[in-house]
Amino acid sequence: MKIVVLDGYCMNPGDLSWDALREFGEVEVYDRTSAAEAATRARGADAVLLNKTPLTADTLARLPELKYIGVLATGYNVIDVDAARGQHITVTNVPTYGTASVAQFVFALLLELCHHVKLHSDAVRSGEWSRHADWSFSKSPLIELAGKTMGVIGFGRIGRAVGRIADAMGMRVLANDTYQGDPPAWPGFRWATVDELLRTSDVVSLHSPLFPETRGMIHAGSLARMKPSAFLINTSRGALVVDRDLADALNAGRLAGAGLDVLTVEPPAETNPLLAARNCLVTPHIAWATHEARARLMDEVIANISGFLSGNPRNVIK
Repeated sequence: MKIVVLDGYCMNPGDLSWDALREFGEVEVYDRTSAAEAATRARGADAVLLNKTPLTADTLARLPELKYIGVLATGYNVIDVDAARGQHITVTNVPTYGTASVAQFVFALLLELCHHVKLHSDAVRSGEWSRHADWSFSKSPLIELAGKTMGVIGFGRIGRAVGRIADAMGMRVLANDTYQGDPPAWPGFRWATVDELLRTSDVVSLHSPLFPETRGMIHAGSLARMKPSAFLINTSRGALVVDRDLADALNAGRLAGAGLDVLTVEPPAETNPLLAARNCLVTPHIAWATHEARARLMDEVIANISGFLSGNPRNVIK
């Protein structure tokens, strides 16, 4: 069996091992592969593993030997799944590896917005505390989360993990999802419409998948329904948010702040308005990338391939 990894660097920049893959056959690993290079590099492969390298219908048509595509992530929108199905190619993803890491990162962003830890640490290092007349000082308002409302849009595994942490911090939790499932037994929890959630939440955290109906769901109109004191957190998909509309709301003071680990185009153009927006934290899509989460991802990728080869495929994209 020939396995080609098209863009393995972000998952494994060198601190994990690909050796378990080699038990299945010949393995070629590329750090990065462009869309134009994909068909050439994957030629002759029985299995292709990828994260963000696009596999279009045209590319797949040039890979008649391909039997399996393993996505090194949860999202699979880079693959023309219908075309793969038409060629009888099995496509799998890894849905659960990053739940704890992403939920943790939501609160890394949120707590920085509340306390501006780096700002105050830099002030101390520059000598401001040493020169100050008082034993305590602050350079920005400080915000307590207990008693406030966390609105979670998309209440799957990660959304529920975020809600659980919010509840532990004394927050009320509102949730919206097309599939509600069993409600958690948190005292301040209830389901809400998107409109109510936007209007009443002090923090809105996005965890929806990117579908045509969710693309641009946070736009000028929806932002206008949020409290001017509210924060928006997005660790899901950048295209859920209209970049310019969010930047305009932040710069006009119609929203207090935002924490974004994802943007519509990644990496962003230097002209992306969110990079210069008021009180807007932007991190380079790293919520998923703890060593622990990447190690789980590698284990799941191996298990997916093993299941496929044994005739018991798992995590198959339908």
